Amino acid sequence: MSARPRVLLVEDEESFIDALTIGLNREGFDVVVAADGQAAVEAFAPKHFDIVLLDLMLPKMSGLDVCRHIRSQSDVPIIVVSAKGEEVDAVLLLEIGADDYVTKPYRLRELVARIRAVLRRHETSTAPLTNSVSVLEVGPVRLEIDTRRCFVRGEEIKLRKKEFALLTLLLENVGRVMTRDVLIDRIWGSDYVGDTKTLDVHIKRLRSLIEVAPKEPAHITTVRGVGYRFERPGA
Repeated sequence: MSARPRVLLVEDEESFIDALTIGLNREGFDVVVAADGQAAVEAFAPKHFDIVLLDLMLPKMSGLDVCRHIRSQSDVPIIVVSAKGEEVDAVLLLEIGADDYVTKPYRLRELVARIRAVLRRHETSTAPLTNSVSVLEVGPVRLEIDTRRCFVRGEEIKLRKKEFALLTLLLENVGRVMTRDVLIDRIWGSDYVGDTKTLDVHIKRLRSLIEVAPKEPAHITTVRGVGYRFERPGA
């Protein structure tokens, strides 16, 4: 990440644009503005921005479509902004790749704290894994830690960074119940203040990739009121 993190601000309300640009500049961020969804898609380039601050209600292309487009080519952190009273499906936002969301009106201090927390979590998730083993193999799953590759029943599947980290943690503790709090702290950081449904969304996606019958999981099971467990083969 650059000395002054670069923010792509996707926003069409001039009052918010002016206030945010001034405020974020004062807080040490460089801001590039895109006033509609199409402009955001054209302005975005992988490795050019450190974070995207994305309004949902945009001209020309919706914020959801912009989020999908960016996530299809980059894992840059995305914070979605929604208007007060606007119907927001938190699970949908997480499924399409948003890292966090805030509601207007918000205080600049709160927004900056969210931005910095997301950036810290992103740096942690992209840091090299320090596992003492280079391969984890449990049941139908094989993880090659050094190359961040995952195989299920011999077929390679693509995992996002958080999904890979979550599956690694579950496999390292095979047979043990991992509480929701521990999983969130270890994967998203102790300063995570977003929707706790994000863990459930990631578990749901892992099950869809690993389980023969995702609605009746045999490997990643739920311990009600506690958390999740990757079952030990033959247990």
